[in-house]
Amino acid sequence: MTRISLTVDGARVSDDVEPRMLLVQYLRERLGKTGTVIGCDTSNCGACTVHLNGTSVKSCNVLAVQADGGEVTTIEGLAQDGQLHPVQEAFRECHGLQCGFCTPGMIMQSVDLLNSNPNPSEEEIRLGLEGNLCRCTGYHNIVRAVQHAAGQGAGATS
Repeated sequence: MTRISLTVDGARVSDDVEPRMLLVQYLRERLGKTGTVIGCDTSNCGACTVHLNGTSVKSCNVLAVQADGGEVTTIEGLAQDGQLHPVQEAFRECHGLQCGFCTPGMIMQSVDLLNSNPNPSEEEIRLGLEGNLCRCTGYHNIVRAVQHAAGQGAGATS
């Protein structure tokens, strides 16, 4: 077992973990952060995307011990004081989801994209979301949601 300490959604946690435990498993099984979805276990789909130290990562591709000392934000940590994050709100308003399975990862990747590029073109949005797969929407409304969030200043306030 290895002792880790990190901050998850603003709360400091310390725990003993197996060195081979994936961050996605730690978040879901130990902390109950089930919004972080296990989709493929191969880092292909992006459903497990979280922010580690302010940058999006596929948590099925990161060991929990690699997050030691870091700060993790999950989909549950985006909303503040009962208010959806602007990107979450844009996905709701623009119908950027259908079954919802990929939505947490899409939103987390979109927030990271808008933090680095507050006013992306459609092509930049599509490239920025390239590692996140959706099997339902055809991506049109997802792209619209990111464009809407950018128009609301989501990248400047995230």
